[in-house]
Amino acid sequence: MEPELDVWVHPELRAAAAAEDWGGLLRVWRGLTRSSQSRVGALVGLAQPDVSAIENRRRAVTSAEVRQRIIDGLGVPLELVGVRQEGVPLPSLVLPGVVSESDGERLAGVRRGGLRLDAASVDAMDVLLAAHRRAEDALGSRAVAPLVTAQFREVAGLHGQARGALADRVVRLLAEYAQFLAWMAQDQDNAPVALGWFDRSYDWALESGYGDLAATTMSMKAHLAWSGGNGQRCVRLGEAAAATVGASAATRAMAVQMVGRGYALQREGGEAYARLDEAQRIIGDAVDAPPWLYFYGESWFAAQRGMADLHLKDWEGAVGNLTAGLAGFASAFRRDRAWYGACLAHAYAGLGEAEASLSTALGVLGDASEVGRPHAWGELHRVGGLLLRRGAREGRTLVDALAGLD
Repeated sequence: MEPELDVWVHPELRAAAAAEDWGGLLRVWRGLTRSSQSRVGALVGLAQPDVSAIENRRRAVTSAEVRQRIIDGLGVPLELVGVRQEGVPLPSLVLPGVVSESDGERLAGVRRGGLRLDAASVDAMDVLLAAHRRAEDALGSRAVAPLVTAQFREVAGLHGQARGALADRVVRLLAEYAQFLAWMAQDQDNAPVALGWFDRSYDWALESGYGDLAATTMSMKAHLAWSGGNGQRCVRLGEAAAATVGASAATRAMAVQMVGRGYALQREGGEAYARLDEAQRIIGDAVDAPPWLYFYGESWFAAQRGMADLHLKDWEGAVGNLTAGLAGFASAFRRDRAWYGACLAHAYAGLGEAEASLSTALGVLGDASEVGRPHAWGELHRVGGLLLRRGAREGRTLVDALAGLD
């Protein structure tokens, strides 16, 4: 199968090419184009065992001839391999429109030392970070995290050029990067790394007087506690986040809803729903939300209430709220749609509607496999187990479908 026209827009593939990680490049290219190793071998002039050896790191590409055959055979964009990393101003998704030509030239000049770091340069970095956040919704943290890590290092290297108010802006930007990296580590179920990044983000946020981000970081640590099944810690961290000086209304709403989810995890329904109602009132009066809370809104709150319903085994309430939440999620939110879709399948299974549970699970199976591991993927396995325990034949169908992609 020939590659799709936009296959080289994929950030993981572009990152592999820019790093000349030929094994990773072949593996990702095959996954995106659904090609066999034999097909790749035919395109680049290698035998299938050689392709396998390169992908599995048993063979390194040291020959200029083989390197060029891969570039030509797979259509690797020359801008990715024609220059080394020293020529790239800042690692980015390299998506059309993410960085303007003038901004790219400015960042390259700052990096080389020919231009001074200025507010316009930091503005361009803000644009890059916002693009990464949006891309992660669709592509998942596994694809985006390596690029954001590389970009973080570049931004950190520019801090020494900043003075006065501009230095505070760079520290704030570093705090936002650390918060995003923490979230992606958490999304990959790597709690120790997530906590390390959260701590760095919190310190930098306080250093630069960024109370809103400090509160966000504390709230996300509450989410990490919730993910680990620790309801009490979730409540305490959520309350601390809500009380942080400088927190905006939207950020306080996020913190209060985390308190509600902590109470739901502890099976305290009255406290849970009271906090969720409070959070919804707060967000209803909010004027502006920080850029990292771009997903906030009625749909998101409906989904959160559905999560509380699941903890409290209110299956009908969970079905209603999760359905309402999913209806408002854009198709680009693949990771979130996979997660809440898996939770909706769980709610249907709890309600005893096995057919609806299976249909819902199969509807998000692809996204859960591609961008929803480990959380959505694990939730679908739990759904399959629940259906099997209840004697529903749909459980075997789901388990077999999961096994085919495991």
